[in-house]
Amino acid sequence: MRAKTVDGQEFDLPETAASQWRARLRGPVVTLGDVDYENSRTVWNGMIDRHPALVARCIGSSDVIECVRFAREQNLALCIKGGGHNIAGLAVADGALMLDFSLMRGVWAEPDAGVAHAQASCLLGDVDRETQLHGMAAVLGFVSLTGIAGLTLGGGIGYLTRRWGWTSDNVVGMDVVIAEGQRMRASEVENADLFWALRGGGGNFGVVTGIDYQLHRVGPEMVGGAVAWPAADAPKVLELYRELAEDAPRELTLVTLMRPAPAAPWIPTEWHYQPIVMMLACHTGDPDEGEKAVAAIKSFGTPIGDVLQRRTYVQMQSLLDATQPKGRRYYWKSEYLPRVEPALCEQVVEHAARIPSPYSSVILFQMDGALNQLRDDHSPVGNRDARYLLNIAGAWENPEDDAKNIAWTRDAWNDMKRFSTGGTYLNFLTEDDAADRMQAALGAAIPRLAQVKSRWDPDNFFRANRNISPSE
Repeated sequence: MRAKTVDGQEFDLPETAASQWRARLRGPVVTLGDVDYENSRTVWNGMIDRHPALVARCIGSSDVIECVRFAREQNLALCIKGGGHNIAGLAVADGALMLDFSLMRGVWAEPDAGVAHAQASCLLGDVDRETQLHGMAAVLGFVSLTGIAGLTLGGGIGYLTRRWGWTSDNVVGMDVVIAEGQRMRASEVENADLFWALRGGGGNFGVVTGIDYQLHRVGPEMVGGAVAWPAADAPKVLELYRELAEDAPRELTLVTLMRPAPAAPWIPTEWHYQPIVMMLACHTGDPDEGEKAVAAIKSFGTPIGDVLQRRTYVQMQSLLDATQPKGRRYYWKSEYLPRVEPALCEQVVEHAARIPSPYSSVILFQMDGALNQLRDDHSPVGNRDARYLLNIAGAWENPEDDAKNIAWTRDAWNDMKRFSTGGTYLNFLTEDDAADRMQAALGAAIPRLAQVKSRWDPDNFFRANRNISPSE
């Protein structure tokens, strides 16, 4: 079998060694031609088309240990797929041994301790459904089909970020298989340097097989949803957004975006794929207070659609799922913002009017609050001066449309990045982003991350993710 080494050289993988390794696993191994291979190797972003040599569908940490040891012995490239939702497709590499964690989706909540234990391939929805049984939630993202591991290792933002910080700020422990093929515990009191690096520094310090999250009282009932208006109303809606976000309590997170209207049941058919402006609101405090907090949104102008209402937190977390289907082609650029300026709003309107696809959008996500209260070096995710996230989210169906959609995304980004803090979100970096974008995401944390890497993975065995090498 042809495979690739850690540094990308092709070689013939010894069949005897591979057979002996397979016999030590509890989970199945699939290769090209097997029934599960295509599903395992494909990821959310349809632009990613890579073929691992082997896919090990791990069942637990013992399988992961066997895979890491085998890959080290054979100098075989290794990649790890949790939810497979990363836009750069870091989960899959040509000729590699892929660890497919899709069979590892257990969640155990301890409400008295306020902690949830989740296996590495859990999706956000898996954790939300289990923790909401107890009226509690972990600080996660805003699309329920996202994998928790990639989200957390890159920092993680969502509707609860204003109240409790980055996702990684709310992790209390991790189970990790290190490059030597040993299982370790990482927490504030056990291997604290490794724990620090994994909370936002990316995933190339070890294989995380489980994450423990601090839980918070949220739901089950809350107030959330979206209101949409014609794009002609965008200047006034964006001004409303600026005013409301400036004084919003931390229980309320506001998102505004411009895009062609989705073909959603709450949008009138005649408006499908026509330019709109939309505001999403998520209030996770007392529902009575939530209704008061969003009243100005619901009473504003003449909406074409309104689903901003009392609902469960689980429903809110999946509200955007249909807009992010697996297999569509995605290309994004993002910047952290210190504020939303009127001049930026003008640029949002201008570039939204040029969107070449019915699925793309320009998004402003509010995130100020708890994350700004910690020191920048509290964790490698840093960017404690960020108060909003600008995301230029290109999405389309056909490969022949790649050039024009990528060009639109980059043009909009180049025009609007002057409003940035200088920082960007690690999880939104695309395949073509270079070292300067890593610097923007991790900044001053990179030298310390390199020190941690030197201790735990001095040979740079784990390098499929955004790579921090020991020499940096």
